[in-house]
Amino acid sequence: MENSLFAYLVAMTLLTITPGIDTILVIRNTTRGGVKDGFFSSLGICSGLFVHATFSAVGISVILLHSAVAFGMLKLIGAGYLIWLGAVSLRSAMKRRDPALQSELPAGFGDFRLSRSLREGFLSNVLNPKTIVFYMAFLPQFIDPTRSALTQALSLAGLHFLIAMIWQTFLAVMVDRAKVILMKAKVQRVMDGVTGVLMMMLGALLAWDR
Repeated sequence: MENSLFAYLVAMTLLTITPGIDTILVIRNTTRGGVKDGFFSSLGICSGLFVHATFSAVGISVILLHSAVAFGMLKLIGAGYLIWLGAVSLRSAMKRRDPALQSELPAGFGDFRLSRSLREGFLSNVLNPKTIVFYMAFLPQFIDPTRSALTQALSLAGLHFLIAMIWQTFLAVMVDRAKVILMKAKVQRVMDGVTGVLMMMLGALLAWDR
């Protein structure tokens, strides 16, 4: 059991630090609204893990995997949301910013809204069918069939939650510390443009992935 738990922690740590949609979203939102934006975006992302764990435990994922229509709809919804987030970033990149106005902002201040950060993080995770498939295929390897599957799945998701929160919060702090450079108008436009394109590309790949 200890070896199994260790293997799970190693696998989840590697999965978490591998750059992907979550990393892009945390970086984008931290540059937008500071470390608070990145932290609560991460909280939203990690909260979605419990949804996937529950789906995996109760078998809803099985239904999705065996229903081409249901799974296809979920893929398109998730892809559409990523493309929308990318479009928002591109629109932000094209906006004109007043450098003089930005220089008057107090330290740590930015375009931060708690509900938006949580919503964007949560939906980007929950609407990602790849995470559902991963949890469905991965979690059963670490679940004891003689005990409650739901309790074990949520416990394992809790460990993943802690690992991901620690890593993504660290990432947000590092990005926030570089805000002197990142808050420059030209740099922000580049960051918004790059993250916007990446999100739209990921959304398109997700929609077309078979």
